Amino acid sequence: MSLPEPMTDFPDTLDLSVEVAVVGGGPAGLMAAEVLSQAGVSVHLFDAMPSVGRKFLLAGKGGLNLTHAEPPALFNTRFGAREPEVSQWLSQLDAQGVRNWAQSLGIGTFVGTSGRVFPAEMKAAPLLRAWLQRLRHPASGLPVQFHMRHRWLGWQSDRLVFRRRDDASPLQVSAGATVLALGGASWPQLGSDGTWLAHLQDQGVEVATLKPANCGFDVLGREGQGWTAHFKDKFAGHPLKSVVLNVPAPDAAAQPPRFERKGEFVITDTGLEGSLVYAASALLRDDLAERGQACLLLDLLPDKTSEQVLKDVAWPRGSRSLSSHLKSRLGLDGAKMGLLFELCTPETLARPEALAVHIKALPVPLKRARPVAEAISTAGGVALQAMGPELMLTARPGVFCAGEMLDWEAPTGGYLLTACLASGQQAAKGVLRHLSGSQCTI
Repeated sequence: MSLPEPMTDFPDTLDLSVEVAVVGGGPAGLMAAEVLSQAGVSVHLFDAMPSVGRKFLLAGKGGLNLTHAEPPALFNTRFGAREPEVSQWLSQLDAQGVRNWAQSLGIGTFVGTSGRVFPAEMKAAPLLRAWLQRLRHPASGLPVQFHMRHRWLGWQSDRLVFRRRDDASPLQVSAGATVLALGGASWPQLGSDGTWLAHLQDQGVEVATLKPANCGFDVLGREGQGWTAHFKDKFAGHPLKSVVLNVPAPDAAAQPPRFERKGEFVITDTGLEGSLVYAASALLRDDLAERGQACLLLDLLPDKTSEQVLKDVAWPRGSRSLSSHLKSRLGLDGAKMGLLFELCTPETLARPEALAVHIKALPVPLKRARPVAEAISTAGGVALQAMGPELMLTARPGVFCAGEMLDWEAPTGGYLLTACLASGQQAAKGVLRHLSGSQCTI
């Protein structure tokens, strides 16, 4: 089912004056455009791709996780060190507000067993289609005008500069205010590639290096060479279900783990990825950056106590192989068994006490995070201290930023999308106040 093409024809001019320019057609940019257009502001939205919302559509391929139904106080903690700032955005558009907004587009929602909120049809396309229809043909306010295949190249004096087609001259745009919603650097083939970072640095804007968030990892393996060929060939692509992942504190003997959760993940050719790994990825990524090493612990049998595991491991096995013994006594098999044999030394496998300890806390040393281009989302970006609470850049008055290009991160589960939408609204409200206090006329 195809989406309506959000294209508008304009004269082949080198210059354009607009009231507000929104650069970026992801959720944050579209939300900013909607708030402004409904307020009667003329909005021109520019995007480098042929159509908007491409990462949004990809995120909804397996079921669009719009937001999360947990209580607001708990929801806000998911943003870690950025909770104070992100909470300000969410105070204007929280999880229930996102559900109400979807309903206003004719898209009902439901809460899944995990607390995650999905559209009734699960898919992103119907929501995006309804959203674009409202942006182009609003019941009130002004329609948003879309300029596709316009890649932002920075500023020429006070004008935004866009590359259009390869054979066309750049377009220069004078704007009364600008909202940049250019995304991070994950999945660059969908439009957000992080090249905007240099343009903002040139303007004296403080930015943090873009890093992978909600990402997978390469493992060191038992001897520092990653997975063995045998393990990779047999188990890459296999899930590990019902395990507990633990990120120990630096002083594990004296402090509780920094992260501990039950869930599942997938073994890859080079390491690990999946929802449970993503949830711990910020801690593990930062450990690698700050200490040069990171290790997670896996409880392969979280429903059995350490005493039960030791009793069954130490049970006489007679002529049976160790793998047959562990399968018979503990139900260990498949990828869990393979991982245990992959990471334990022969000496550990031969000693029941040591083997039992590893079944309940199997160390998995990590080598590196996967590249940012492969990550679900991005950390780093425009420093929040480089802008006011309305998300206007201190170094560039009249320019606002929103969405994933800001220096914050959150786990998967609807938190990312909710905060992107809320930041777009926050920036748009800042634009309205900026315009109302400005003597500039377009």
